[in-house]
Amino acid sequence: MKLEGIHHITAITADAQENVDFYAGVLGLRLVKKTVNQDNPTVYHLFFADEEGNAGSDLTFFEFPGISRGRAGAGDVHRIVWRIGSWEALDFWAERLGAHDIESERAGASLRFSDPEGLDHELVVIEVPDQPLSAEHPDVPPALALQGFHAVCAYAAAPDASGRLLEALEFEPAAEGWEARGEKRGGFYLYDEPPQERSRQGAGSVHHVAWASTVDDHEAWRERAIAGGAQPTPIIDRFYFRSIYFREPSGVLFEIATLGPGFTVDEPLEHLGEKLSLPPDYEHLRAEVEPQLRPVVNPRVARAG
Repeated sequence: MKLEGIHHITAITADAQENVDFYAGVLGLRLVKKTVNQDNPTVYHLFFADEEGNAGSDLTFFEFPGISRGRAGAGDVHRIVWRIGSWEALDFWAERLGAHDIESERAGASLRFSDPEGLDHELVVIEVPDQPLSAEHPDVPPALALQGFHAVCAYAAAPDASGRLLEALEFEPAAEGWEARGEKRGGFYLYDEPPQERSRQGAGSVHHVAWASTVDDHEAWRERAIAGGAQPTPIIDRFYFRSIYFREPSGVLFEIATLGPGFTVDEPLEHLGEKLSLPPDYEHLRAEVEPQLRPVVNPRVARAG
């Protein structure tokens, strides 16, 4: 029983439209689901991923309009690492980001930059057996597109304290951290020494990282987390997947989420992300919730129109 790498990463934004413009417009991801935070349904929950909305490429955001800029500190994921397929892709992204006034820094086979709210990203040229997870965008050639998550980098003051739990979850030691690798995908969990400044959650900060479980193994992973010393929540049905949450000893909020049912459970693949989707338990709130959410223009729909 192994976790299938990173399922999704959830962060915070202060402006849903600017967030969509950057991730769907500039980075070329597909907005695959426009829904609400199920713990606070007055808040947008936006999901960006590859063309089919696969786990392993799924970056999500809660919108808290006007929230101040966050700051990553001990116990936070502070950088998201994406796979790309070639050195040519590095050149392409350095040029594309620069054309959109995003500064980047290149070092060997990687390119680092921050989104407009300060969330750090890194693109790395890497060869792995995993299927590339890419979206279609008219300005991004398929061979140069982002190919899914490679790693998350977290700040930890005492990373060794996490060993018992990560071993219980079948992570394998790797340089500067750990790897979760299943039959089809893998992802790295890497540690950096934290800055002196304390963490402050806000725009541009990561809320949690989720690791991928098969549906059949999900309950067993909860038991593994308990055996490793964690205190997981009960299994929560998020409609698009099922989840458990707990903090690992460094303070980072972990989720283990199932590979399914997926985003096509309530929308056809060709129309993902085009309308506000509410899980059945929240549909009765539509008349109350929808007027409180600022309209968001999906660049893909705008181009088609």
